[in-house]
Parts: sequence; structure tokens; C-alpha cells
Amino acid sequence: MILQGQIVDIQNKRIFKGEITVENGKITSIIEKEHDTRHYILPGFIDAHIHIESSMLVPSEFARIAVKHGTVATVSDPHEIANVLGVEGVGFMIDNGKQVPFKFNFGAPSCVPATNFESAGASIDSDGIKELLQNPDIKYLAEMMNYPGVLFDDDEVMKKIAWAKQFGKPIDGHAPGVKGEDITKYINTGISTDHECFTYDEALEKLQKGMKILIREGSAAKNFEALIDLLPEHFENMMFCSDDKHPDDLLVGHINQLCARAVSKGMEVFKVLQVACINPVKHYKLDVGLLQVGDAADFIIVEDLKEFKTLQTYINGTLVFDKDKSLIPKASFENLNNFYCKKKKNSDFRLESSAKKIRVIEALEGQLVTNEIIENASIVNGNLISNVEKDILKISVVNRYVDQKPAIAFIKNFGLKNGAIASSVGHDSHNIIAVGVSDEAICKAVNLIIERNGGICAISDSEEKVISLPVAGIMSDMDAETIGKAYAELDAFAKALGSQLNAPYMTLSFMALLVIPALKLSDKGLFNGNGFEFTSVEC
Repeated sequence: MILQGQIVDIQNKRIFKGEITVENGKITSIIEKEHDTRHYILPGFIDAHIHIESSMLVPSEFARIAVKHGTVATVSDPHEIANVLGVEGVGFMIDNGKQVPFKFNFGAPSCVPATNFESAGASIDSDGIKELLQNPDIKYLAEMMNYPGVLFDDDEVMKKIAWAKQFGKPIDGHAPGVKGEDITKYINTGISTDHECFTYDEALEKLQKGMKILIREGSAAKNFEALIDLLPEHFENMMFCSDDKHPDDLLVGHINQLCARAVSKGMEVFKVLQVACINPVKHYKLDVGLLQVGDAADFIIVEDLKEFKTLQTYINGTLVFDKDKSLIPKASFENLNNFYCKKKKNSDFRLESSAKKIRVIEALEGQLVTNEIIENASIVNGNLISNVEKDILKISVVNRYVDQKPAIAFIKNFGLKNGAIASSVGHDSHNIIAVGVSDEAICKAVNLIIERNGGICAISDSEEKVISLPVAGIMSDMDAETIGKAYAELDAFAKALGSQLNAPYMTLSFMALLVIPALKLSDKGLFNGNGFEFTSVEC
């Protein structure tokens, strides 16, 4: 196969008219040659940190959409399914990904469960990490979310890090807001990346201390604007990532969008493309071609170097996207799940109290971090209830693995004026999480999820919408277009109920993410992420 185009040599910072010859999936020659082709050929894009599960798609379906945007590979943390199904879940992701011509690079989830303050469906200890890291399909130790465990030299945490070092595999970090002597200690253990920076100064300190910083732009957490000005000077030590991206957003774009935004800000295209295409391959030692002779023929053809509209995508010399059509075939698979709780009653969501003041989670648009605020309590017949006028809504986390009383707290900025929304996508343990205007609405929404052994839903006084997620309670068994359309309709319904959040379901899923400060809710109760301890709803 011979292809002509304007060849983008990122590493040598030059563009030239040329011809590429591909044989048996490898690039055998690249020569300069005059021709009339105006399109550009460059290495494919790589998402340097993503949880495939958050797209609600199994890997094979994710791949069919990602190649449309010029993505040829991901650095994928199967942390979500691992918290539901353990090592078996990791195996499912690897096996499903192998059914398609796309380069998934899975890590060993380091924090299953993420903390001891929540109930997960499985656990992976240091022996399990050793077993996973011995597998050549596992490329790295995935994000060490338990940063307090690192700082306080927790035995199991340090064993996991030691195994990664022994097997010579990179260690990903997760240290939101950690700085000073604490981040120095964290880095000195061998942890090499962080995708959780939400301020320029935080990222700069970590870069100066030797970390690789990932600019994250997902469906909920959006840090591009805060960090992008670091790229011109630190492009050799930065990467782009999504972390979590919902299916409707994935249908629109992926890493190509970040490249276009960076270039539109006047940044040098070679620096931007090094971040998007080159750095992940070198840091993680990925088997992904960089448009050099002898490399795997992993490259894309784009219309221009401004919008990066993808015309064709090649992986190992195979054309996998052409003329707006994905050429990756559908894969067959069996659904795995772990879902055992029974339906709830309205009374399960009562919270008896006589408090005057309550602690409230303040959700922040575009951020995983939250604030802790104090508000007046609303009590009827001894039950703490939602105050819809002040947007102080009841939130609940329901253990999906065993029957127990739901945990209850309150949250601001979801904005619902009617009904409730619920989801079994609840980072990190994926228990059911729901927000609503009344106990009755929350109960109804939770039971819709339980009836389907996993899903996302919204209900009003007169209507209900639900999407089933039969794969581990967090992924669909449908194609991306179907689930993307259904999700977009559900998202619109949630906003019609009053939510002003850009991504209400993604934001909802992170309200149980205990390793991100400041206030979150697990199935065991309200949690202070700054002190890493439970706290009371009542003040």
C-alpha cells in the first residue's frame, strides 16, 4: 500500500510532500515526493488516561467511535469494572478489546476498592496486582488514588508500587490539590503522572518536580483552560486525556478537539501534536507507531492542521475509518454483572433529625472537587427533606451488592425542580446514587435502576426515562450511536427537570468519589475528603 500526502514529522518539526509505503502492517519507506495531495498524514491521537467504562460502551464499541476522530490508542484504566468484578472484570476488558483492531493499553487498577470507607463489589490486593503486572497485556500500574496511603506509607499501597517498579512498569498518579512536601514524597515513591490538577500553579509545581501532567477534558471535569498555557514551555512533559467521557460527547469528538482548541490559541502545531501523539507512546512504551520507517502503520489522514477533521484512520496498516464510516466490525460478548440489592421503600430514604443546620455538598460545574457548605435544615414530621426553592436536595447512595439502609445527605447545584435522577455509575464502587426533590421520587428512581440490575434514569411526576446498563451495571451492550442518542435524550430530560449542570449524570457519578475533596457521600455515610474521615450531616 502506498499513500501520498503532506507528511507531518512531529519529532523533527517539519512538513513535506511525500509518499509512505506500508507492507505487512509496517511502514517500510517514507520518501519526499511531489504530488497534488493537500491532506496531511500524521501519527494517530492517543488518550493518555481514560476509563473506557465511563463512555458506557464496552471497549470494542468505544473503538468503533474513537477511530472516527483519529484516535488509534488509549491508556485505559479498567478501575471501574474492577471495583465491580475484580480481576475478572479486567480480563473482560482486555478480551473484548482484543476483538477489534484498536490499541487499548490497560493498566492494573491500584485501588480496588478505592478506599475502606465504601462498599465495592470486589477487591484487588498487592498479590492481585503482582498477578496482573505479570501479564504482558497490562502496561502500567493505574492511578494511585489512595494518596494518603502513599503519604503515610501504607503497607499494601507500598507493596503495589514496589511490584510495578520490579516489573519496570510506569505508575500513574492521582493527587488533586496535593503540594509542597507531600507531593514531593508522593513523586519520590516513583509515581510519574497526574491528571487531577485543576489550577495552573498546582500543575506547574508538579512539572517542576518531575511529574508528567495530563491536561484533562472530560464530560464533567474540564481542566483544559486552567492548564493549557503550560503547554508551550512544558510540551515535552504533558499529555492530553479525557479521564471520563460520556457517549454523546464521544460521538462529537475526542483528542482531536483538544488539538484544535490549542492550535486556535496560537500554539505551535508541532508542540500540540507531540502532546497528543508522541509523549504517551514514549512514557508508557506503547506499541504504537510514530510515523517512522519500521514503525507499526498507525496514522491518520486529516483535512488540515487547524480543525483536524479525520478523513482516514489506519491501525497496523488496516484502514479502520474511511469517509465518515467506521470499518471496525461489531464484536460479540457475554454480559457480566454483580448486582444483588432488593427494591427499596419510601421510608428507607427518611433521615430523622431535629438539627437546625446541616452540612451540604456543593457540586461545582466542570470540577470533581466539591465544597462543604452549611445551610438551614428543612424538617417535616421529624424528617430532613429537600428544600427545592433553595436548591438543597436530598442525595442518596444505595449499596448495590448487599441489602442495607441507604446513606443520605444533601447537595446543592443540581437544580432539580421536579422528580429525581439516579445511576448505578457511581465512582468508584458503583453503588446506586440518586438526587431528588422528595423521598418518593428518589425511591422510584432507585427502584428503576434495581429492576434493571443497573442503569441510569430520570423521573418526573408524569414521566420516566431509563437506560439499562447490563454489563457490570456500568456499560451498555448496545452500539455507540444507539446509546449516545438515548443518553442525549436522558440528559435533556434531566435538564428539563431543572438541572443547570452541563453533564448532570457525570457530575452525579462523582459525588460518591471519596478520594476527591471536600465532601462526598458513600454507601456508609457522608465523608470529609480533606480529613479522610466520616462526618455528620447534622451540624
